[in-house]
Amino acid sequence: MKKVLQYLFEHKTLSYAQAKDVLVNIGKGVYNEHEVTAFMTVYLMRSITIEELQGFRDALLELCVRVDLNGFETIDIVGTGGDGKNTFNISTLSCFIVAGAGQKVAKHGNYGASSISGASNVMEQLGYKFKNDPSALKKEVEMANICFLHAPLFHPALKTVGPIRKNLAMRTFFNMLGPMVNPSDPKFQLVGVFSLEMARIYNYLLQQTERAFTIIHSLDGYDEISLTNDTRVITNKGESIMTPEQLGKRPVEPKDIQGGSTVEESAKIFLQIIKGEGSWAQNAVVLANAAMSLYCTGNYRSYDDAYAASVDSLESGNAHSALKKLISLQ
Repeated sequence: MKKVLQYLFEHKTLSYAQAKDVLVNIGKGVYNEHEVTAFMTVYLMRSITIEELQGFRDALLELCVRVDLNGFETIDIVGTGGDGKNTFNISTLSCFIVAGAGQKVAKHGNYGASSISGASNVMEQLGYKFKNDPSALKKEVEMANICFLHAPLFHPALKTVGPIRKNLAMRTFFNMLGPMVNPSDPKFQLVGVFSLEMARIYNYLLQQTERAFTIIHSLDGYDEISLTNDTRVITNKGESIMTPEQLGKRPVEPKDIQGGSTVEESAKIFLQIIKGEGSWAQNAVVLANAAMSLYCTGNYRSYDDAYAASVDSLESGNAHSALKKLISLQ
């Protein structure tokens, strides 16, 4: 690692092979925590290249514990995190709205590194037990339309760097990797990113897969459709800018979509919203993200049709039923 660090400190970038090699070694526990911290810090000081990111991604996938959900056409709805906005768990809630609308979901998530409550924090608080047993996960998708894949159980490298990321409490390149390494290889993907630069990188990488994808970025820096500003939407077919009015009927204020200051508070907000007791702004943001996810599957003629299906999922109680069913299977 010393040679690699010296190389990087000279403002050089890694080749694909070098990047892959380093991440494989991190996953195998070859380096100590100080070396790994120094390595991660490099990428807090400069942008990551596409070659480096591809190498890191392929290393994680090579070491990954795969889960076969064959027979199900699943979607993953995930943000890179690291936008520093402390919103409530919008993408995780959207997953249950989508599941309630009948679409199968394989949600990939982790504990919050730079946020108070990541997807894994809130799922654990709600009573979900993390697992990597394919038959149990397949049963969840079959019965509840959704399963949750806790990243460290599938990715040795993420388990190794978890404590370091928590101590740094800052956005690292692992935020960028999470959405690319879902161990079940879903057919569809909605990815929220924290910057336009990241959106361009994701667009380049996802174009190389056979996955139908949608990348979203709120122009004021959220890694989801926040309805606080216009949203850039990038798909396999092109890009557009959509307004809060187009996506969610009217804009919302940043203060209206704040998350809790503890995991317990975050779980309480989560339950209020999924039970249909959320504020208008909370509901609108979740419904917009769910609608864009459903629209990504190609099963709806228009975004508005997908939005109507999302509203029905929440208001009928189907989204809440999907959560209750999933927790009952633990």
